[in-house]
Amino acid sequence: MNATVGIVEDDQHIRELVEAYLQKEGYEAIAVDTAEKAWDLWQESPPDIFVLDIMLPGMNGYEFCTKIRQESDVPIIIISARDEEVDKVLGLELGSDDYLTKPFSPRELVARVNRMAKRWEKYQKSSPEESGEQETLKNGDIALSLKERRVFLQGKEVETTSKEFHMLEILMQEPNRAFSRDELLNRVWGEDYFGSDRAVDDLVKRLRKKLPDVQIETVWGYGYRLRDREE
Repeated sequence: MNATVGIVEDDQHIRELVEAYLQKEGYEAIAVDTAEKAWDLWQESPPDIFVLDIMLPGMNGYEFCTKIRQESDVPIIIISARDEEVDKVLGLELGSDDYLTKPFSPRELVARVNRMAKRWEKYQKSSPEESGEQETLKNGDIALSLKERRVFLQGKEVETTSKEFHMLEILMQEPNRAFSRDELLNRVWGEDYFGSDRAVDDLVKRLRKKLPDVQIETVWGYGYRLRDREE
């Protein structure tokens, strides 16, 4: 494997241990001790996966995760001494893909990184879903170019992550249909994703913020649907 893993951990022993195990597995591991350094790494040479501690000096892991999710769906595995359910849920709600509690087995972490790397590679290679020969989806002032993977609001391009685009594509292909959270989770994240379905709520929240004109309605106790603006 030649994927690059960014390790963000302020404990030198843990940082070096994780780095050694990942390098042994064939990954290129880049270890830093603060989220600020990790952000610089992201700007200069973005890793394919992040292994992220929560309790960091300066910017904490939650803040870093939120910042990354504004730009990308790069896989993030949180490692934390916090083992309360609320901490795990918060991490998943903010966009992490996995949560591992300290102390952990380095081999288990490597196994999770392996699975994340395979799923991410498969996701990036997957072709966009298209309906017949249609190349553009439109709903009110929103337009999706399926071939170019671009989103436009009133003719102006809006930057979206891969998952944001995929979610919007699914909803726009079948306007007015109610999708359950489980279905959206399986279709956007993949059937082997074992995180919380709250990740769906977070993704919808991000879409509503970026595209205020899009009418993604909550179907209480079930999921979401996109109201057809052409009716």
